[in-house]
Amino acid sequence: MLTVAVTGATGAQGGATARALLTAGHRVRALTRHPDSPAARALHTLGAEIRHADFDDPASLDAALTGADALFAVTTPFGTETDTDTEVRQGRTLVDAAAAARLGHVVLTSAAHADRGTGVPHYDSKHRVERYLYASGLPWTVIAPAAFMDNHADGWTLSGLREGVFGWPMPADRPFALIPAADIGAFAALALTRRSTFLGRRIDIASDTRTPEQIAAALTTATGRPISHHEVGLDVVRTHSADLAAMFAYFTTTGLDVDAQAVRRTYPEVGWHTFADWAAGQDWPALLSAARIDGAPA
Repeated sequence: MLTVAVTGATGAQGGATARALLTAGHRVRALTRHPDSPAARALHTLGAEIRHADFDDPASLDAALTGADALFAVTTPFGTETDTDTEVRQGRTLVDAAAAARLGHVVLTSAAHADRGTGVPHYDSKHRVERYLYASGLPWTVIAPAAFMDNHADGWTLSGLREGVFGWPMPADRPFALIPAADIGAFAALALTRRSTFLGRRIDIASDTRTPEQIAAALTTATGRPISHHEVGLDVVRTHSADLAAMFAYFTTTGLDVDAQAVRRTYPEVGWHTFADWAAGQDWPALLSAARIDGAPA
């Protein structure tokens, strides 16, 4: 049984990893800036130990990591308080704390293709954190997820679905690789549990590959509503985020070509979800009744 510290435990990837580790019988320290949040309380109910930790407070990280066997590390450039430079700084602080605690394994979640010089700002920042981890001397594994399926049930995408439109900044027939947070968490738990198999490896992971047209068809089936794909212009996305516009330009030109079928064959124990599987598992009536985001790309 491992004691694993999980950063971002109240978020999508960290929460999924914490739940997968608890299901596998490991001890989880859920690290969060908000120990009293509903998500933290839910993890506590499942058996996680909740620890306050803040990337901008090294002492809190030192206290939270002391005595742990391993760490699941997630960093983010998005939100009102962070950007790519902040992500790099916080990621380095976390790696330093892990080194000080002499952890036996760090599993860092990055992004598929982040090591390929994409020019996408939040991919490049994640790769800078990767390189810092490599140089730290810590035993490491980097898992690099493809595009998140979960983003199709949130934000401006969800707002468009309410109107019967899957607004996505890619051509209808351009395939790209996808993965839900649940599969990221299951894969991270596998890497942490089978340390010797995954040490020193960087692995791009995906559960499925779909085109926007195929995604719209799957959403039509899952929601019971007709959903059609509409290609949002990159200039529209750019007014909201130059970073995201760069990412979608990369998806459209170079392409996010993770071999999902090979990943599924190699690691069948993860229990991978296709996009249709994921879509069928969402509570669309509740999601769509609440979905309205003013100013969303359309």
